[in-house]
Amino acid sequence: KALLLLKKKRYQEQLLDRTENQISNLERMVQDIEFTQIEMKVIEGLKIGNECLNKMHQVMSIEEVERIIGETQDAVEYQRQIDEILAGSLTEEDEDAILEELNAITQEQMELPEVPSEPLPEKIPEASPVKNRPKPELVAAS
Repeated sequence: KALLLLKKKRYQEQLLDRTENQISNLERMVQDIEFTQIEMKVIEGLKIGNECLNKMHQVMSIEEVERIIGETQDAVEYQRQIDEILAGSLTEEDEDAILEELNAITQEQMELPEVPSEPLPEKIPEASPVKNRPKPELVAAS
């Protein structure tokens, strides 16, 4: 009877070991599946990001970006020139030329238009709506 109990105990221990191995294998498989799902989400995110970049490239060409940069540089240079003028960095020659031009303008006989004699209308006409330029389509990245 003791021998039978020992055999039964040994069989149950072997069964327990096999069950633990199977549980361990199942846990590894679950972890692998979860990791694969995360990898798939990353790949899907990269795919969507790539599509968004392609759409952005279609909207904005390199020539368009270079044109915008050029216009911005021109505007910065123009603003710098205005700042210099406002800061009083005009040379003596520039001031003389400006004064001569002002004198020439004030010396000329300018013909002004005749002012209407009838009273102005009381009702103010409605301002026409300003036409908006269509904005380029923006693509949201997810």
